[in-house]
Amino acid sequence: MRTNGRLVERAVGGVNRRVLALRSSRRWGAAVRRHLTIVTYTGRRSGRTFTIPVGYRRTGDEVEIGVRIPGRKNWWRNFTGEGGPISVELDGTDRTGHAIAHQDAKGAVTVTVRLEP
Repeated sequence: MRTNGRLVERAVGGVNRRVLALRSSRRWGAAVRRHLTIVTYTGRRSGRTFTIPVGYRRTGDEVEIGVRIPGRKNWWRNFTGEGGPISVELDGTDRTGHAIAHQDAKGAVTVTVRLEP
């Protein structure tokens, strides 16, 4: 089973690298950046810094990230309870904020980021 976990991690890493490449491409970058951003956060247990692409919606100083298949992803758990600090790339600059994850009764997870001024 451990081997399958590593294989999945490698596959996810490959997909993430391709998404990041699309975001920076001249041809597709602008369209991709309208819907995908990059978040950077520190793992609550490991203390490691992680950078991942995510889909988002922005309204003013608030960014909403819908977590697809939350049972198979762990990153959003860093923002349960009181939440925690996060960095979000918007319009070519990194913006810091405070993220809080919410899981509804059906299991859907949304991470809401309140951007700092």
